[in-house]
Amino acid sequence: MLKNTINFRLAVICLAAASVGLSMVLISISKLLLVILGATVVLFARRAPTSDQLLKGMSTPTAVMIALAAFAFSLLWTVAPQDDALGSLVKYGKLLMVVLLLITIRDRREAIYALGAFAAAQTFLLASSWMLFAHLPVPWATSQMALTQYAVFSSYLDQGIISSVFAALCWHFRELVPGRFGRELAIFVAVLALANVFFVLMGRSAHVISIVLISIAIMWELPKKYRSLVVLLPFLLAVGLFFASSKVRDRLTLVQTEVSAYSAQHKANTSSGIRLDLWNTALQAIGEHPVAGSGVGSWSTQFNRLQREKDPAHIDIAGNGNPHQEFLLWGVQLGIPGILLFAALLFSMWRDTLKMATPYARAAQSTLLALAVACLFNSSVYDAQIGDFFCILIGLLLALGRQSLPEPNAHPSYKQPA
Repeated sequence: MLKNTINFRLAVICLAAASVGLSMVLISISKLLLVILGATVVLFARRAPTSDQLLKGMSTPTAVMIALAAFAFSLLWTVAPQDDALGSLVKYGKLLMVVLLLITIRDRREAIYALGAFAAAQTFLLASSWMLFAHLPVPWATSQMALTQYAVFSSYLDQGIISSVFAALCWHFRELVPGRFGRELAIFVAVLALANVFFVLMGRSAHVISIVLISIAIMWELPKKYRSLVVLLPFLLAVGLFFASSKVRDRLTLVQTEVSAYSAQHKANTSSGIRLDLWNTALQAIGEHPVAGSGVGSWSTQFNRLQREKDPAHIDIAGNGNPHQEFLLWGVQLGIPGILLFAALLFSMWRDTLKMATPYARAAQSTLLALAVACLFNSSVYDAQIGDFFCILIGLLLALGRQSLPEPNAHPSYKQPA
């Protein structure tokens, strides 16, 4: 009976790890099973370590619960309709996946199995994107952008970010891949993923994130006395990619054109112009309620109100909208304390990585950096799919790092992080 329970628990964990980046149906099923599993572990698993023991000394679970409590408490003053408010609260509930994975993953073996499931699914996703680019049949590519923008299950924006993070993980875990050519295989997959981002997909956020992750990876490989050069690396990489990749060059040029047009005409009729208009409106909403915010789910209500003040003919956006910037979204809902709360959540996760051995710490820190950068241009926690990707992956990496101790005769990269 106990063996069957363990096998079921491991199957659910691996399913959750493999689902991110794939179809929303699979992600939703895996999250539901993970919630049921987590509740079962907390309530009934008496022979295993308690959740308090598993989470002892970690900052992340406390930060997650405080953030969710703040959103729930803001239901008392939210200006949003009840459906919008509750819907937004549920969206932020995906943060619980981080805690649930920390509770349900009991040892290093389980964490490694889950990481393997994640890597297999991401390799499948990456191969599918390259197959689309080569105009090969990919029957499982259900996204509307599949044939023209080579994104398999989601948008090119989400898939580009996912591929950027996967490349970083392949690089940092290259010494952990089993087999005679495991290290070389991991590096090869990392290069394929980055090439996919820079030469196949067209997501500007992914381009920026990849440049940041490459820069930080190079910095970690350099002797400490040369690490200050990392300040120049992103600019050098951006210049090199500008001339090497037509995708990068076209998207950067388009940003400059769109921003210039918005500055001259103040018309939000381009991608960059729309973002700038959304950010400006978000700052207005924060300025009106800087202390407590307008409450959970209030973005669309506030945006529609402020837009109608400028243009009575404004057509209202749906209640599940967002300003394409996670920090500002938390600010609109919870005021300036909300922005600080989100920064504290990221810092708590980062703090927990400092206790890990080097490869695990660097993999988790790269993922957190990717999330922080993505949140400057998108609502990457609030949004479906990409938010699920980050929450489940961060939970998996924190659990893996927590369950893995440096081995006496390990590779030099296993040194404890400073």
